[in-house]
Amino acid sequence: MGLIELLLLSIGLAMDAFAVSICKGLAMKKITIKECLICGVWFGGFQGGMPIIGYFLGISFASFITKIAPWVAFVLLAFIGGNMLKEAFSKEEEEAKPGLDVKTMFIMAIATSIDALAVGITFMAVPVTVLDATQLINTLFGCITIAVVTFLISAVGVKIGNIFGNKFMYIAEAAGGIVLILIGLKIILEHLGVIAL
Repeated sequence: MGLIELLLLSIGLAMDAFAVSICKGLAMKKITIKECLICGVWFGGFQGGMPIIGYFLGISFASFITKIAPWVAFVLLAFIGGNMLKEAFSKEEEEAKPGLDVKTMFIMAIATSIDALAVGITFMAVPVTVLDATQLINTLFGCITIAVVTFLISAVGVKIGNIFGNKFMYIAEAAGGIVLILIGLKIILEHLGVIAL
């Protein structure tokens, strides 16, 4: 896998994190660079870290990870999306919270990066060959590339979501919840072969 393929893979992996980042931005009344960076670090860190875990788990666990990962991602995203829908239709006026607490971000980062475990396993079968170095060094370079690309895309996603969210607060939060549930459904349908990968 060369540099171009690695960059395309990184962008593809970052798309779920991008969509979730937009949802986070939709739910915030006001954001600063700090909020964008927080989302970028969480999503980028997990997206870059999961392939390393997958790489070291190796081929022996590949089938188990491939079977369970889509279901875990679906449950987490559906739960978070359901909560967003509930809050959007709640009659209680609540003070806008950024929703960037450790628990929320941890769950979202896991849900959006769990498929990257499988990517780490594929790095053993289709190794990254960007650097003139060992397979492990190339794999680490690939993971760093994935992390950086996801960081940038996620940080931008928060800002994009916030621009639209400020204008359509409750509709935006409901839409964000629906998007998260749909991402979860997409992951499951791809896993079951109902839609093409």
